[in-house]
Amino acid sequence: MSTELANLTDTFSCQKFRCSGRGILLPFGIEACMSIPLRATLYFIFLLYLFLGIAIIADIFMSSIETITSKRRKIRYPSPGEKDKFITVEVHLWNDTVANLTLMALGSSAPEILLSIIEVVGNRFEAGELGPGTIVGSAAYNLLMISALCIASIKAPETRKVKLYSVFMITSFFGFFAYIWMFIVLSVISKDVVDLWEAVITFLMFPLVVILAFLAEKNFYASSKIDMEEEEQTLILTPPELDQSGAVRGFRKDELLQFLRDLGQSTNLSMEDKAQLFSAKLSESMPRSRMQYRIQGARMLTGGKSLFVNLPDKLQEIYQRAVKPQSSDGTLPLDHQIGGRKGTLSKIDFDDDPHMVILEFASSSYAVLEQEQRVTVEVVRHGDTNSVIQFRLDTIDGTATAGEDYIKLSEEFRMERGQQEKKITIHIIDDNQWEPDETFFVKLSLPEGEENRTKLGSKTVALVTIINDDDPGFIEFEETINLVKESVGKAELKVARVNGADGKVSVHYRTKDIDAVGTKDYEPADNELVFEHGEISKIISIPIMNDLEAEKDESFSVELYNPTGGAQIGKHAKTVVTIINDDDYKTMANKMASLVQVDLDKLSVTKTSWGEQFQNAMNVNGGDLETAKFGHYIAHTLAFFWKVLFAFVPPTSMAGGWLTFFVSLFFIAVLTAIVGDVAAIFGCLVGLKDSITAISFVALGTSLPDTFASMIAAKNSKSADDAIGNITGSNSVNVFLGLGLPWLVAAIYWESKNLPFTVKAGDLSFSVLVFSVCCVLGMSVLIMRRFVGFFGKAELGGPTIPKYLCSGFFVLLWIGYLVLSSLQAYGYIKWSS
Repeated sequence: MSTELANLTDTFSCQKFRCSGRGILLPFGIEACMSIPLRATLYFIFLLYLFLGIAIIADIFMSSIETITSKRRKIRYPSPGEKDKFITVEVHLWNDTVANLTLMALGSSAPEILLSIIEVVGNRFEAGELGPGTIVGSAAYNLLMISALCIASIKAPETRKVKLYSVFMITSFFGFFAYIWMFIVLSVISKDVVDLWEAVITFLMFPLVVILAFLAEKNFYASSKIDMEEEEQTLILTPPELDQSGAVRGFRKDELLQFLRDLGQSTNLSMEDKAQLFSAKLSESMPRSRMQYRIQGARMLTGGKSLFVNLPDKLQEIYQRAVKPQSSDGTLPLDHQIGGRKGTLSKIDFDDDPHMVILEFASSSYAVLEQEQRVTVEVVRHGDTNSVIQFRLDTIDGTATAGEDYIKLSEEFRMERGQQEKKITIHIIDDNQWEPDETFFVKLSLPEGEENRTKLGSKTVALVTIINDDDPGFIEFEETINLVKESVGKAELKVARVNGADGKVSVHYRTKDIDAVGTKDYEPADNELVFEHGEISKIISIPIMNDLEAEKDESFSVELYNPTGGAQIGKHAKTVVTIINDDDYKTMANKMASLVQVDLDKLSVTKTSWGEQFQNAMNVNGGDLETAKFGHYIAHTLAFFWKVLFAFVPPTSMAGGWLTFFVSLFFIAVLTAIVGDVAAIFGCLVGLKDSITAISFVALGTSLPDTFASMIAAKNSKSADDAIGNITGSNSVNVFLGLGLPWLVAAIYWESKNLPFTVKAGDLSFSVLVFSVCCVLGMSVLIMRRFVGFFGKAELGGPTIPKYLCSGFFVLLWIGYLVLSSLQAYGYIKWSS
């Protein structure tokens, strides 16, 4: 029998466990007699599958961090409206910068950090190449490739700037200094030896970075006074709204009611559909943390449940047309008067700084007759008036085209001391041809340098409507269905004059009973509505009777007829007014609010239970099959084993997220240990040195979720902080924690034996030096992009050609880093550390 087994072994050319000594836990032994190409292929596939598993457990790990850092505490704060009284407000326990540089950095860099720690401990406290190499390779990929993708992913000419620039500069410095320090320790101070004091300093630089970044966020270096946290001010001015159960609601009911009015009633949507549309709007506009972008990146990779509301196809068109703000097709609701402004000033939240200035448009919409050939928009200043400020106005085409319908404006303006408003004229082209009413936008922005003392208010984009004045126009109702409460007093119905405003015209209107009765439920009317030359809107007021009796909903209609002066009746000649009992109205609003809150709660990562975890794990797209695409099914099939396995991790609702934190960290450690073995054996089988395997395959695999997260953040966030602001912080934490901790443990171990802790610089020192050069070049480009107009004066996005040039330069730097490191590792470049 033994002879037959030996012959069978010879037949398969058994390699006697070639490279089997490279792993700590692997190999298992079953593949020992396979051919080398087959073993290498299987190990490569297994490595990719492990990366998928790490992405999924990292998603759970980041969910626990989001739960931990979202905790709030109650404080008593002096009431801004009443003297000697206090109000109770909730503020975050964790500062954003501290959370991002500690738990967030640990979450995104856990595989690299744990790989370095496990490698040192598993090698009997002797240093290896895989862990440190992965840290350097991951830093290079993060800084160069992720930055390249984020720069290119912003649609031209949009831009994204880093908001917390002082924090960014501090983490950028330490993100560079960390690797210079590594080079100094290994090649300058004590060659190939890490002394205990060097390990201690390396580890202590981690809390130093956190402290300095925190002070920078609080403007400690620019002012002796640390400002109150921004979220405290917001909560004081706008306390959260509670639902019927007393829980904090994720939105305000008046926002929901305004949304319903803006949406209109003619779309024939169910209440659930409307709730989903409102949830999508809230999801798009709500602030996101870096943890949430990281979680979303992992779920995109694995076909998991999205943190954003995904609308089915039937609602997507309605959302883009009627809900999505500031659409380019001119469909924004109009609320304007000719050449002037209408409405009250928006509510402004002033900071404690008495010198702060807030700029905004006086009105969010303007209208002008084509024959007047000019429209005046007005920018107003709130707050301090003892300074000279500058602002910029840019026109953006809607249905009107610059050069054909109006003269394009792209210019900076100056507001002098004591000046509270500035009027700017935009010229309109009168072509004497009949055209439908057309629209364009005017965008208000701040030039570079003004952000420190000036803020923008809520009205930063104004809609300008060019009204055709070569035709009397069409007269119609703006809405075909109107809901009013019985106690409203008057139902106000807006009548619009569109596609022409020439001359004085009139139209008659009359009411008709449906199931509401005139004189009993409302006051009937039969009157004339007169539009003067150039006038484009009128309001019909119908008194509503409140009889204080419980009644079902009742309706009546109002119709337009008999236009004069050449005007015609438009497509909405009739509107239906439904009188809703106040109690029914409240019930409907509360039911709608409950549906919206349910939709929002589905997006939460802080309220999960074991049942929800298994449901999400076993269903494509978290169970949202209506919006699932083909790619979701493929990713879900591949990740199914990992999803079900990690559904056993305690949910974030237990122990404030800390139990999830430690259990998922344990799973990451186990998977990372296996990744280290698989990567080492794979590299050995294909002839790659550990240093090259680390900076290429392992670094790329552990950074894929961060890549997706940064690209999502670049597209959806208003600043570049969540896209690239965390890269430099993570790079410094990787060294100070990922090398500082294992170096400290190993140095203490060897110090106890009176022996030095030997760390061969070798390939690592050259890789660090090349990365440092690439880091300087890359950071120089990012700084230049911020201050040079050719690039859009922002770190991300900008004009098409410049942004792709920068993106390509970053890609070339990364390729150059890999090539030079590989040539040195294989002796083509002579290097003596």
